[in-house]
Amino acid sequence: MDRQGLTEATSSKRTRADFENESNTLQTAINGQSNTAEGQRSVKMQKAVTDTTCSTDSSSEDNIGPALPSSAPKKKRRKLPHEKLYVSALPSSPRYSKSLMHKDQLSFVTMTPYTDFLITSSIDGVVKFWKKVADGIEAVKEFKAHAGEIRSVSVSQDGRSYATAGADKTVKVFDVITFDLLAIIQLESAPRSICYVHRRGASLPLLAVSVDVGKAISIYDGRGESQKPIHILSNTHRSTVTAMAYNNEFDCVLSADESGMVEYWKPGGNHEKPDNVWEYKSSTDLFAFKKAKSPPSSIVISPSGTHFATFSFPDRKVRFFDFASGKLYRTYDESIATIIDMQQAGTSLQKLEDVEFGRRLAVEREIENPALQNKINVIFDESSNFIMYGSILGVKVINTLTNRVVKVYGDNEPFRSLNLTLYQGQPQKKGVVTVSMAASNNPLLQEAEERDPMLVTTGSGKVRFYIFTNETDISKSTRDVQNEKAKHLNPRHQLESKPVETGHAAILHTTYGDIHVRLFPDAAPKAVENFVTHSRNGYYNGTIFHRIIKKFMIQGGDPLGDGTGGESIWGKEFEDEFSTLKHDKPYTVSMANAGPNTNGSQFFITTEKTPWLDNKHTIFGRAVQGLDVVHKIENTRVYKEKPEEDIKIVNIDVL
Repeated sequence: MDRQGLTEATSSKRTRADFENESNTLQTAINGQSNTAEGQRSVKMQKAVTDTTCSTDSSSEDNIGPALPSSAPKKKRRKLPHEKLYVSALPSSPRYSKSLMHKDQLSFVTMTPYTDFLITSSIDGVVKFWKKVADGIEAVKEFKAHAGEIRSVSVSQDGRSYATAGADKTVKVFDVITFDLLAIIQLESAPRSICYVHRRGASLPLLAVSVDVGKAISIYDGRGESQKPIHILSNTHRSTVTAMAYNNEFDCVLSADESGMVEYWKPGGNHEKPDNVWEYKSSTDLFAFKKAKSPPSSIVISPSGTHFATFSFPDRKVRFFDFASGKLYRTYDESIATIIDMQQAGTSLQKLEDVEFGRRLAVEREIENPALQNKINVIFDESSNFIMYGSILGVKVINTLTNRVVKVYGDNEPFRSLNLTLYQGQPQKKGVVTVSMAASNNPLLQEAEERDPMLVTTGSGKVRFYIFTNETDISKSTRDVQNEKAKHLNPRHQLESKPVETGHAAILHTTYGDIHVRLFPDAAPKAVENFVTHSRNGYYNGTIFHRIIKKFMIQGGDPLGDGTGGESIWGKEFEDEFSTLKHDKPYTVSMANAGPNTNGSQFFITTEKTPWLDNKHTIFGRAVQGLDVVHKIENTRVYKEKPEEDIKIVNIDVL
């Protein structure tokens, strides 16, 4: 038998005890292996947990796959370096310390850079020069610059030239240093917007002018030495230009028209878009106005030239853009609907009592008037980090980086701010003292850079302008200075004694052409006075013919554009004036009403004989030229008596 067979034979003779011992040994071995495997798994799991925990603090390359953090990281809040220093350079008092007067409602306030003059203007065509001094301002000179309303103003980048544009079809050019009238530029149409478009220190000042009729921008000698424009830009826009602003850093003009299109162009050379800004308009957000059907009523460039801000109607939004890229960074909604929603939800900056909120809301509705829209502006502080504008809650100061309101002026004052300007003190020392130097504790340096900031604002319907300063000891009984002789303290007496505005003819400049109207002041003195005063004040500017019935009449004069708005110059309805004049001819101009003695601002022009209107509607004029324009308007396509395309009254000239 071989060795293998012997071994097998030997093992086959083992006892039961041998088998039991072998079985116990095997079970022990199995249990031992199981315990060992379980322990290894436990160690591995603990190591994995440890590795996962460590992975939150270490980016070891040994870990495979991402690991969730133990908690979400906190989002860092944006912070403007030296914000407190910038805010301290603004007026510290939230209440105005002084107010001064014009004889009529204020239109614009302008602080001239580098020359430190405050220039104010009012709707009666008066311009006043004030010099900034150590303890406020001093009156210097007054001009009766225009026969009618001042519609636009502009100051040059060096603060040496100032210009006004009036409804009397003239532009007046002033020398700021000598506060003298230099020249008068006569225009064929009433101007809409003006802007100085030359760099600081340029040898030849340039003044850009747009008018109500037409799309062209004319560039004149800014000294007014020539009545003819140096250049006319006829293809830059396709409709009337409503606002312009000049960027000194980019040597570029920003202009907007009433259709909402915004353009960049150089004031010299080929007058094309500069090369140092966006390449394609499609990459910008400049179409935001066109999409919203809300053209800018005002444009302002930041002192650094890096940004610009706008205020637009009818959406009443403030938009904040990067200049070079044309990208929209911020939008602030000041629409009436948003104001009401925030007041009701309690999310407004300040919760107003219901009665006070109702009063302020009524004022907000008044500034929807087209005559006031170009008076509302946005301004920057000198650091270009903050924008300021009037609102229902006062003048808001917003940090555009952190998107927070850092200050509010005049929140409890009895006026609604419209046009603003800012002075921040000692401009001749700017650039010498850096932010870090100003933040130091050097007393000599702080004394040298002591500031006297001043915020100046107009108020809706007010004959005063209001000044906010660092002054804290303010007396309500003495802060309103009577620097002008009050016309009349009794409003009724003022209305009765006011010289009657009248005229014998008017020209309605519409988007379809001109309509010449003969007026009848002897037959309807109050209706003519109402129409003439509204026309000269720009009340009808931009309004539409909202109701057209073929073979009957065309109706306009409603600032709301739906037939429900408009009021007389007296703020109330006035009586009918019937005479021997009859509706026996087409082209008769009459007052629209809602019944006897309910005349406001709306009027209509008949296109046929309408004898059934006799002794029901006051006749105050007849169209004598531009009759084809009347019929062109009459035959436009309408939906429910309203034209499908807006037909606007651009402005009305009274002769």
